[in-house]
This record gives sequence, structure tokens and C-alpha cells, in this order.
Amino acid sequence: MRTIEELEAKLAEPSAELIEDMKNIEGDIMLLGVAGKMGPSLARLAMNAIRAAGVNKRVIGVSRFSTPETREELEAAGVETISCDLLNDKALQSLPDCPNIIYMAGNKFGTTGREWFTWAMNSYLPGRVAEKYKNSRIVVFSSGNIYPFTPVAHGGATEATPPGPIGEYAQSTLGRERVFEYFSNTYNIPMAIYRLNYAIDLRYGVLLEVAKSVNEGKTIDLSMGHANVIWQGDANEIAIRSLLQCSSPPNILNVTGPETLSMRWLAKEFGKRLEKEPVFVGKESEEALLNNASKSFQLFGYPKVSTLQMIDWIADWVKQGGSTWNKPTHFQEREGKY
Repeated sequence: MRTIEELEAKLAEPSAELIEDMKNIEGDIMLLGVAGKMGPSLARLAMNAIRAAGVNKRVIGVSRFSTPETREELEAAGVETISCDLLNDKALQSLPDCPNIIYMAGNKFGTTGREWFTWAMNSYLPGRVAEKYKNSRIVVFSSGNIYPFTPVAHGGATEATPPGPIGEYAQSTLGRERVFEYFSNTYNIPMAIYRLNYAIDLRYGVLLEVAKSVNEGKTIDLSMGHANVIWQGDANEIAIRSLLQCSSPPNILNVTGPETLSMRWLAKEFGKRLEKEPVFVGKESEEALLNNASKSFQLFGYPKVSTLQMIDWIADWVKQGGSTWNKPTHFQEREGKY
């Protein structure tokens, strides 16, 4: 991939399984918080799957749209858009009903110093949305940050692992889950809670951060020495297909790739491709923030894009000076301060 257009096309390429599932998803699909990192490509993927399936559905994207270009690009792709501040209850209540909701709204970075806003977005707003859409199916974006660190050798936290959130962002994210869970049980709302670690695009993500550090000769901190990643296109597909896996009480799904990846190994792989020698600092801890996504693999199959494919793509992207977003993941954070 050499251009943003080629990247966007790849991210929005539906699999045969998604196309088949789209035939069985009844009704339109609304994405709340569509203008974030994953939302635009997820919306385009849904539109392409609808066209390929030959079904008549709308995809509706809701956001404040602080960047007008995002709204224009979505509309050009066939996505209907609605500008809405979801924390404005009058505006929220004015949104149209929709049988399928993918809830992507939330706040992470900038939490420190504005904890009050993060808690409002992550734990208050879900209750208002659940009241509004109590007759819908809801896929709730969450995070693997709600888990405690687990030993690297143990394969990562499963859905049965008790939460142990570190820091206010992770605590408020667990609050999001608990509030949605309350309304699911109260109104029998079918839901799937989608715990993601970490989506990878060529413009941002854990792998890009490692590759850039190698390329620029910056030190790579090994204190968070391991991570899980998944190609964003695969993560988007799972989010849409999860509409058919909703239940009450909510169905919990870890979403990530199958490997526990060593930061040291990743840096050396990028070093080979970029012809640079990685520079390390610190040493690997025995525990890390890791997810075990075996349940989602059983439901949806393994991700289509492999780790080595992502490494090759990102190394080429960095070599050619491809466009990147200034949106660091802070995956190295061990104190939960975002």
C-alpha cells in the first residue's frame, strides 16, 4: 500500500463471512461516535458489505464532527451523517430510532486533569444511550484496560478474568460496561461488550510506534514488554458481526490478535526491514496488559491479516514517509495515567 486511498480501500474490504452475516442483520446500523480513529473505516466497511450482500440498509454515523472533512468523506461513501453532541440530552433524544447500535463514544487521552469529563463520557452517557435505545441491539466498544496485568506466560486475560482496572480511565471504562449491563438486565436489551487491545492502522498504533522508534534511533522502553494487536480491518469486521452475537445479560468478547508479541522481537523485525539497529532501555516485566481472544476466534475465525503482514506493511509505510496521525497509544503506560 502506497497511498491513503489504498489503505482506506483495504480497511473497508468485506470478507465473505461479513457479507453473509450482513444478510442476517435486520435493519439499519447506527454508529455513535463515528468520527474517532476506527469509526470512519468501520462505517465504510459496513456500507461495502451491504452493497456486496445486495441488501437494503442504511449506515448512520453520529458525531459532533469537529473535523468537517470526516463528515464529507463518510457521506461520499454513502454513510448518512448526523451532527450531535451526545452529552446534550435534548440532542440525544432527537436522534432517530435504529435497531442496531454500535457504541463507540468515549474518552481516554487527556483524562488526567479532566477526570470529570472522562467519567461523564464513559460512565454517565452510556445510561442515557441505553435508555434511548432500549429496543435496539447494542455492540458496546470497551477496552482490555479493564483487566489487571497478567503473567506473560499465561496467555492473557480471558472474559472470565475478574476486572482489575488501573487508573481512572480504566475504572470509568469498567463503569461504562456496568451501566450498560444494568440496562441490559433491566430492559432485556441484547448487547455485546467488545473489549479491544490494540487496533493497528498504518497511520497509528503500537506497531507504528515501534517502527518509528527503530527508524529514528529512539530508545524503546521494554518495561511493558509484551502486547496484543489486531489489524483494524479485522477489528472492524468483528464489531459489525458482533451484532449477531448480542444477548442479555451482555455477551463479553475479547478482541485482539492470537499472539503475545514481544516488543524486543518486534523491534528486531522492524530493524531488519529498516536496516537499523533497535535501541532498548529497561527490561521486560513478568506481567503485562494482555487479552486472550480465543472466544472471538471460535465465533468469527482468526484475523485475516497476520502479524508479519502488518510488520511488512508498516515497515514499507515508514520507509516511504507515509502519513501518520499524532495519536500515540501509550501502550507502555503501567500506572493507568492517560
